[in-house]
Amino acid sequence: MSPSDLFCDVSFAARVERADCLLLAEACVSTARRLDGVLAAPLGGGFVSYAEPGSPLNKIAGLGFAPLHLGDLAAAEERVLARGGPVQVELSSLGDPAIGQALTRRGYVLMGVEQVLGRRVTPADAEAPLPDGVTVTESPLSGLEGWLQLLTEGFLSPDGQGVKSHETFEQATLTQTMRDFAQTEGMTRFVAAVNGQPAGGASLRLTDGIAQLCGAATLPALRRRGVQTAMLTARLALAAQAGADLAVITTMPGSRSMQNAQRRGFVPLYVRNMLVLAPDAA
Repeated sequence: MSPSDLFCDVSFAARVERADCLLLAEACVSTARRLDGVLAAPLGGGFVSYAEPGSPLNKIAGLGFAPLHLGDLAAAEERVLARGGPVQVELSSLGDPAIGQALTRRGYVLMGVEQVLGRRVTPADAEAPLPDGVTVTESPLSGLEGWLQLLTEGFLSPDGQGVKSHETFEQATLTQTMRDFAQTEGMTRFVAAVNGQPAGGASLRLTDGIAQLCGAATLPALRRRGVQTAMLTARLALAAQAGADLAVITTMPGSRSMQNAQRRGFVPLYVRNMLVLAPDAA
């Protein structure tokens, strides 16, 4: 089978969403080492979390693959709103449509979407070459601040292609959240260089046979040099060596990141709908 010979059914999507919730839970554990009162709890087969105002961790994820009791949802909403809200739900297009209907009736509004892509991990991935002139090395925790600087600068200079995210984050909050994610159990960080010059960073987490290709960014001055392709290739190589059978990545629809992923054999699996509870509905 080729890496892109992949079909995503409901059980497949549930597996991916489960891994995403586990990563979210681990990030909350990391965040709770520096913050009191972090909200982190299971909800309807998914997970609800809230770290601090403006954090990317503030969301409800993984709904749609198990029964959701509206009383539990209401209690979770109250806990998020008590911390300053808003309440955002990430809902897979392969989840139970009844969940989306219930959220709509409660006043949730569609604000955006994310594209989830995947591909099989094959033994050949362990030996795939990198683009000429680009190197990718693992970044130890001792180099965390330099890795964060690369990612922050890259993320704050979006490519501009594709659908624009409905979310914006303050630089300090974004950097701190990436620091928390970077220190979660099982996370591996990578730094890419072009002819020896640091050019970008990325990360990878292995969960239940799934290689989660987490945030990656390239410095604006060194884009279009094969850096994203190299970081994808290096992470797939590590995933193959670790025995993972699936790699997944989340991008904005139509973005350069999505285009790069598809060039490396990733195929669209499903979208995540971003639903936010309208202030007057709370």
